[in-house]
Amino acid sequence: MDRVALRGLKARGHHGVFPKEREEGQTFIVDLVLGLDTRPAAATDDLARTVHYGVVAEEVVEVVTGEPVDLIETLAERIAQRCLKHEGVQEVEVVVHKPDAPITVPFDDVTITIIRSRA
Repeated sequence: MDRVALRGLKARGHHGVFPKEREEGQTFIVDLVLGLDTRPAAATDDLARTVHYGVVAEEVVEVVTGEPVDLIETLAERIAQRCLKHEGVQEVEVVVHKPDAPITVPFDDVTITIIRSRA
């Protein structure tokens, strides 16, 4: 399976369990690796035979800026399911970064990584 990766997609969302997170929001960063067979597109040089990563990026931002959820696990799952709706995408790895998580000690980042595939 071939891989198309999008790294560092940024969007402001209102996800989290604390009222401040819901009210003020924060930046979330998403990395994606889409698994698909790119041979048909390469053989024909046809965008319609692969995944349009620009559209995927816009859809991921819609999910992040959309309906708030408590957990980044839920956010990652919603992003994965949206990616799998694209014809040809057989698998997706989603990493959601929450660099401004409400943690009381110094830290660089909090992430969740999930891998989902068509059943």
